[in-house]
Order: sequence, then structure tokens, then C-alpha cells
Amino acid sequence: MIDDLKIFCKNTQEYIDIDGGDTLQQIYETIEKRIPFRPICALVNNKVEGLGYPVFGPKMVEYLEPTSSQGSRVYVHSLCMILYKAIEDLFSGKRLRIEHSISGGYYCKIKHNEELLTPENIERIKTRMQEIIDQDIKFVRRERLTTDVVEMFRKQGLNDKVRLLESSNDLYTVYYKLDNIVDSYYEPLAPSTGYITAFNLEPYKDGMLLLGCDRNNPSEPRKSYPMEKMFKAFTDYVKFNDIVGLNDVGTLNIGVERGLAPDLINVAEALHDKMFARIADDITRRYNDGGARVVLIAGPSSSGKTTSSKRLAIQLLTNYIVPKVISLDNYFVDRAHTPRDESGEYDYESLYALDLEQFNKDLKALINGEEVRIPTYNFQTGEREYRGDTLKLKENNILLMEGIHGLNPELTKDIPEEMKYRVYVSALTTLSIDDHNWVSTSDNRLLRRIVRDYKYRGASAKDSIARWPSVRRGEEKWIFPYQENADAMLNSSLLFELAVMKEQAEPILRQVPTNVPEHAEASRLLRFLRYFKAINDSTIPSTSLIREFLGGSSFRD
Repeated sequence: MIDDLKIFCKNTQEYIDIDGGDTLQQIYETIEKRIPFRPICALVNNKVEGLGYPVFGPKMVEYLEPTSSQGSRVYVHSLCMILYKAIEDLFSGKRLRIEHSISGGYYCKIKHNEELLTPENIERIKTRMQEIIDQDIKFVRRERLTTDVVEMFRKQGLNDKVRLLESSNDLYTVYYKLDNIVDSYYEPLAPSTGYITAFNLEPYKDGMLLLGCDRNNPSEPRKSYPMEKMFKAFTDYVKFNDIVGLNDVGTLNIGVERGLAPDLINVAEALHDKMFARIADDITRRYNDGGARVVLIAGPSSSGKTTSSKRLAIQLLTNYIVPKVISLDNYFVDRAHTPRDESGEYDYESLYALDLEQFNKDLKALINGEEVRIPTYNFQTGEREYRGDTLKLKENNILLMEGIHGLNPELTKDIPEEMKYRVYVSALTTLSIDDHNWVSTSDNRLLRRIVRDYKYRGASAKDSIARWPSVRRGEEKWIFPYQENADAMLNSSLLFELAVMKEQAEPILRQVPTNVPEHAEASRLLRFLRYFKAINDSTIPSTSLIREFLGGSSFRD
């Protein structure tokens, strides 16, 4: 044993002697009685690594369970490779495509052979997956010259991965071997298939839904739940991707290399124009039929609600309807009455931080044609003030409100349903890295937020990443349960945006120090962005929704 070769284990708060070259798995086995869970991966100097990672020098190590945010990604990607192997075993050569997250799981198809996914065959796939798990086969991590890995993927028919790697500048590529197949993921995988404690595979639309373990009870699979409107929004965008021939990052990179980025930007922006116009036309129809006097726009953080509201307002004007805007912030209760979160801080994201009674009273009065005094919330004093602002709706006016609670029935409980039109905005990313690696909608929004907050709010990437779990908890509580209440789903994502975001996000992410927990997420996002060839933002119009985050927007507050 080399003298003084130690790692510091955060789980046990102690230094541990190791031999140079010991893997994280071997180190864990020496202390497993002191760690109350079976880890699936670990943080090494605040960077996620698989348990096969060999340690040759002093490190800080924190073992992670499958229910942690990083562990969950490792768990799901390991499960995806098991699914791929099961399909290869039963239907050799068929193309598995994992398209996006939905209904608590991941929507999967056998591309161009959808008829194979009968309930009986899905059950066969599920049974084969369980057999693979029971065999406890190792996920073998390997690294070779990218040219060699490309040929392996080509022989296996993984042309999407071939495109991705051939458009990259990497000399070496990491891949995984599971028995007779190879695959690649931008997350580490579990040591073996036996680490998968629970899963489910069930029929879903014309495909199937892959479900991982329940975070509160990892011995049980997660339950699915209906998301009909959200699924249609995803499906419409996937269809658009198919039409323009752009479904994965490799294809995008090839287009960028050929100088086609301006054409792609124009087409994607035209699709957004059409979506805003379609929603405005639907609102107008309801307005002319005697309804839709209040338009409520909601969505999670960094979904583009602000620009969406302004572009929708312009489209309504072309239909001879003049929007009048009310800010929900005006209706905060006095700070002394604001609810507090679990840490004792004021919870301004709570529905009950708003004076619902006064808000509904004013809305009813406005709809009835009365003039209303509009309050202002003074964030310095924490009190509501009346400064002489009034509002009265004319015959061609409609109320337009943007806020996270817009789809919650409790917000407008006293307003008749026919008088409301609800719009849900979110960045539903449909561009995949490759057939087995989707782009997380949450990652897309987080990158938007990091860039925006750095440029306009003086927040570092470390600050934004540290805040993100709290933001996500608020979304899970106050936004996502009500998204199916929407009359219209507006997908704010743009096919090209991550390639544009790359240039601005990477320098900001590199500023996150290695000695803070947020480095793990910054490192992961940097690894993810490496797949993209950069697109300069010079050809993006000033009205583009992505300008809300990049800067240069023609919409001013």
C-alpha cells in the first residue's frame, strides 16, 4: 500500500486508506456497513463517475443512491440499455427510439415497425428485460479511438450514433458493452443489470412507456399518469422534426457544417409564428362567441412565458382584440401574511402568497365592465399600495395575465370557466442526442436560466444551479399538476437553440469552481453541450423567443 494514499468519504466523514487503482466499487466494499444504502454511482471531486472508476490519487468521494438526482439518471440510462438489449434479443436489427419523457416515464417506439409493439410483444420485451436483470450482467465501460467505435456502431445499425460521432472532434469515445451489444450514453451506467430494483414497461399510444423506480420507494416501479394534451404537443413537434428531416444532434451538426443553420432558424421561427397565430385565432373565436375574456398564461421557469405573452398579444391585435395586462405580482398579500416554505423563508411561489379574494373580486368587476383600482405591491416595504392606477375594459379588450399559477383552478375560482382561456408554455425538447439519449426538457430550461440570470440578474452559474432544485420542487407542486387544464399547449423550444446556447453557456459554466457541489451539474451540462456544433446567434431575429435569454430582444418591459 502506498503511504498516505487516502480518499475522503463524505458519506462517513472520514479518510480511508486505499491502494492505487482501487475502483470506487472496491473502496465501497470496505466500508459498506457504514453506508446505509447500495450506491449506484459516486461523486469524485464533485463530478459524477461510475463505480468502476479507478482511483490513483487523493480524492473526495460521495457515494450516491439511485433516488438522488444524479443516481436517478444513471439508473434510467442503465435501464434503457437493458431495454435495447431485450429488443435486440427478440427483434434483432429493429430500431429502438426513446423519444422523450412523458407521463412519469419515457416514450419509446420501434421506428418504422410500430406494428410490432402489440401488448403481447411489449409483455415479451418486459419479461426479457427482467431475465437480463436477474442474470446480473456487467455493464463494461470501454474507451477506444472514435473511428473504431464508429465502425462498431455502424455494424450494429446505430446510424444515429455514427452521425453524432462523425460530426464530433473527439479522438476517443467512451462506450458500454452489455453481453453481445454496445451502446453509448452521456451518463455513467450502473456496475451491472442487477442494480435495477424495479421498472415497468407498458403500452402507450402507438409505442410503449418505460418507467423507472419510484423515488420514494425504489423497490417499486413508478406509476404512470395521463398527459393527453402534453403528448399531443410533443407529437406535433416530432412530426415537424420528421418533415424537416432533423431528429438528432448528428443531423443538426451536419446541417451546421453545410451552412444550413440560417434556413433552419427561419423554418423554426416560422413554426412559432404559426403556433402563436393559431392560439390567437382560437381565443378570438371564443371571444366572439361571448367567452374568453381572460387569457391566463402559465408554465415552468425559463419556459419563455414573457415573450410568449407579448407575441400572443401582437397576434391578438391583428385580430382586432386589444389585450390589457394585469400582473399577478400586484396581488401579493402583505409580507407579514406570506406563507413560509420548509426552510422558514417567505414562499412567494405559493398560490397563497396571493390575495385570491381581492384578485377574483377585481376580475369579476372588470369582466362586468366596471372600472377597478389596480394595486401595486411594494417589494421594499412588503405591502400593497394603491397609487391611482385604474383599469376598465372596453368592448374590444381582453385581459392577459402571465404567472406560474395560471392553470390552477383555485386562482380564478370565482370566474366562470367559459370566460377563461388557459395557455401552457414549456420548452418541450424533441431533438434527441441519438435514438437512445433524449434531451431533457429540464436541462434545456436550466441552460436558458443560467444564461439569462448571468446576463441580466447578476447571478453566477453556481447560483442558478444551486437554486434549481428548489425551483423544480415549486414546479412539481404548483405547476405540473395543472398543465392538462390548458386550452392550448405552446412548445417554446426551437430546434436550433441548444447549438446557439452553447457559445454563451459554456464560458459561464466553466466558472463554477471544482470545490463546490454545483460543479457536478456544471460538468454534466458541459459534457452534454460538447455534442453540439455551435451556431452563431447573428441570424436570429430580435422577435425570437430565445432572445429573452440570449439578449437582443425587441420586446421591452
